Amino acid sequence: MSRIGSLPISVPQGVEVQIRESEVKVKGTKGELYHRFHPDISIVLQDGMLTVARPSDNRVHRSLHGLTRSLLANMVEGVSNGFERILEINGIGYRAQNVGGKLLLQIGYANPIEFSPPAGIGITVEGVNRIHITGVDKEAVGEVAARIRALRPADPYKGKGIKYVGEKLRLKPGKSAKIGKK
Repeated sequence: MSRIGSLPISVPQGVEVQIRESEVKVKGTKGELYHRFHPDISIVLQDGMLTVARPSDNRVHRSLHGLTRSLLANMVEGVSNGFERILEINGIGYRAQNVGGKLLLQIGYANPIEFSPPAGIGITVEGVNRIHITGVDKEAVGEVAARIRALRPADPYKGKGIKYVGEKLRLKPGKSAKIGKK
């Protein structure tokens, strides 16, 4: 039996879950999410708890069991609390700012980079070097954070660039002087 898939998901107060066959719609204070799951996996809402069950122990059903439960838990968490990723910009002259709902990044290129977030994603800038990305969909928040980080990933030699808060960079040593002249 799946250790993750068999755990029930508690639905907090103020979160509404609608299940139609394999389609689940979750509505909460932060927003609304919709997802269509595999038709073989059954999802049941009973006494404020969501449970996920699989029809057999074959490999496909076992993998879908844990996946479905994790996606449902993320949907419930997203509409009740939301998700946030924080990026940090390091480097002399590197900075970020909000301009008219868009993110303007000056990260060492000749021209500033303008990044428009997709619908449902909020971007705020704290100071000039911290970017907060928030939203109800965990996958979308992570995707936007990865796309922003990919614009200038942290350099392993100097540490300049964009990184996640809490990400540890292992700085490489630079070129060494020539050893042993003849």
